Amino acid sequence: MSAPSVQSGGELDVAPERLQSIGVRFERATRRALDRDIRTVGRVAMDERRLARVNLKIEGWIDQLYVNTTGQSVTRGQPLFSVYSPELVATQEEYLLALRSAQTLGASEYPEVAEGSKSMLEAARRRLELWDIADSHVRELERSGKILRTLPIHAPLGGTVIEKMAVAGMRVMPGEDLYAIADLSHVWILADIYEYELPVIEIGQTAEITLSYDPAVSMTGRLAFIYPTLDGETRTVRVRFELDNPGGKLKPDMYVNVALTVPLGERLIVPKDAVLESGIRQIIFVRQGGGKLAWRTVKIGARAGDWVEILDGLSEGEEIVTSANFLIDSESQVKGAMAGMAGMEMPGDKP
Repeated sequence: MSAPSVQSGGELDVAPERLQSIGVRFERATRRALDRDIRTVGRVAMDERRLARVNLKIEGWIDQLYVNTTGQSVTRGQPLFSVYSPELVATQEEYLLALRSAQTLGASEYPEVAEGSKSMLEAARRRLELWDIADSHVRELERSGKILRTLPIHAPLGGTVIEKMAVAGMRVMPGEDLYAIADLSHVWILADIYEYELPVIEIGQTAEITLSYDPAVSMTGRLAFIYPTLDGETRTVRVRFELDNPGGKLKPDMYVNVALTVPLGERLIVPKDAVLESGIRQIIFVRQGGGKLAWRTVKIGARAGDWVEILDGLSEGEEIVTSANFLIDSESQVKGAMAGMAGMEMPGDKP
């Protein structure tokens, strides 16, 4: 059988029997919907908006713990512990005195007296509110007129206790963290996306979240935020997906698989094996009929899986070689052809 021969005009003459014997396949260039698949590994993180730390705004001593273990579930408003504080006791006394004064002097014929008693009551009540004393305890204080030696401190949100520093009898200072509570019913997935993938990433896209140890579990996360900085070493940008976490399957610091499919719309595409990379050029072989094959310099666009977008140099419906492996038998001739191409302006080349 005759070997391929390079012809002028960018053509190869190959006997049809030769093409058949070496298994050359042809396919027409078509326009079709193209999807870009992005796969990465993500890390489960707590939703920062659903995290609370419990501390006191006054000095005191923990009297009794109602929530005494890490990992315990709590509801919003549930008592966590009771606290004894001399300052808190004094303020309750002040509040009761101001309350009695307001009741006695509130109807005074002297406006200054009535206003003064009212102001004292409001100041004492405001101080209790600023110390996070619940309204229900203030109302109970008003109703009973009895000072409470200790007052309970309540959970600011429902969730799971992830840190517990409180110990019965310990002295606590203002601002000292005693509990950390996280609502894990809604979590974040933090993943890294390569910079060349960023042009197709947009807020609102969805991704499939799966567990490596249990592929049967599949969840859908929504892309909520693209971080504004790039990691110079890995050339990646961090992105954040958000999703509900029914049953608590996703736990903080757990690794998950993230699969993001981005529709790119209808494009003119060819199989990636149809493109022969030659230095700065990308070459495609087009069937001319019989045993004639013409090569073209093309401009490629998006790559997605086994497909490559062609931006210039090829028309829809043209029949192309889907694999350039047949040229292996004629390596010396191909090198000579490419060397000749380097010295001339090829179709599709830009000045």
